[in-house]
Amino acid sequence: MTDENRTASEASEVPSAPEAASAPGRPAAPLAPAVPGAPEAAPEREAPPAPPAADVPPAPPVAAPEADPWVPPAALDGSQQVAAAPTGPGGGRHRLRAVLRWTAAIVAFASVGTAVAYGIIRQERTDVPGLSTLSDGRWAYPKLVKPVLPPGAVQPFDEQNPGRVHYADLAALLLPAPAGARADTSLKGSGQRVPVGRFLGEYPEEERADLEQDLADGGLRHVVARGWTMPDSTSTRIYLLRFHSAGYAEQFATEHLGGYAEAELPVNGVEDRAPVDDGYPATAKAPKTDCYVYDESPAAGPAHVRHAYIAAGDTLALIIQERKGRAHAVPFHQTVVLQSQLLG
Repeated sequence: MTDENRTASEASEVPSAPEAASAPGRPAAPLAPAVPGAPEAAPEREAPPAPPAADVPPAPPVAAPEADPWVPPAALDGSQQVAAAPTGPGGGRHRLRAVLRWTAAIVAFASVGTAVAYGIIRQERTDVPGLSTLSDGRWAYPKLVKPVLPPGAVQPFDEQNPGRVHYADLAALLLPAPAGARADTSLKGSGQRVPVGRFLGEYPEEERADLEQDLADGGLRHVVARGWTMPDSTSTRIYLLRFHSAGYAEQFATEHLGGYAEAELPVNGVEDRAPVDDGYPATAKAPKTDCYVYDESPAAGPAHVRHAYIAAGDTLALIIQERKGRAHAVPFHQTVVLQSQLLG
């Protein structure tokens, strides 16, 4: 074998160089076989040095990009990790909305509570469920107001008024009717004045002639009256008799009406002299007044009758209260006390 043939045979048996690792995503380029005697590749030229930097003001710092709001915790033992709920910019808005909703709910509940409390305070105790108390039977009378005296007049029990005369209008001293009452039209006279015969009609017919004569001789000036009927059918009549002085009034009451044990003269509906009402409290008497309170017990007729006399200076009062079955003691005593306060 000649030298040329041996050289060609060796060249054909030279193994090819291994392929270079290819970059990800890019096909690897084959390397040229190293042939003996082939010229080497020229070395790469060096890049020329960069020119000196000019005086340029430094660029403003660039804010670093926000980190991922969710960062999984580091695995400590290789166990499965649980991702935390992301809290991005929208999470703050959700929390603000929730706070506003709860605030609005609290304000609404507070407003309702305040309104309910105010409504309860404004109501009467008996109008509030759970707080109401059983009524003791008293009537709802209006607030009592003393009448205005004429100029230069003094009170009936003043030292400068020896006759204990009431200078106020006698009708203004009448007790007003309570709430819910129906007025007795038979007692509506001019200025509440009624004839003497209307007063005498409260007594048995056989007694009226003597009473009328004694009133004429005893210095009676005039009579006023007021009456009403309540929804439970209790009827009330009040008469005020004004005399010339307290002496005349006391004399008439002592001879015909008053009595410490029983009534000297029974009113209509009472067959016998009514005994004193033991249930009337002695401390209920108004100052400067004398009260004689009687109770028909037991009732002789279909209606139960209670009556009382009040002596106050020159004025004498008769109060009659009756009801079919039984007249209750509480409203009767209340009526007597209030009328005494107006006269006292």
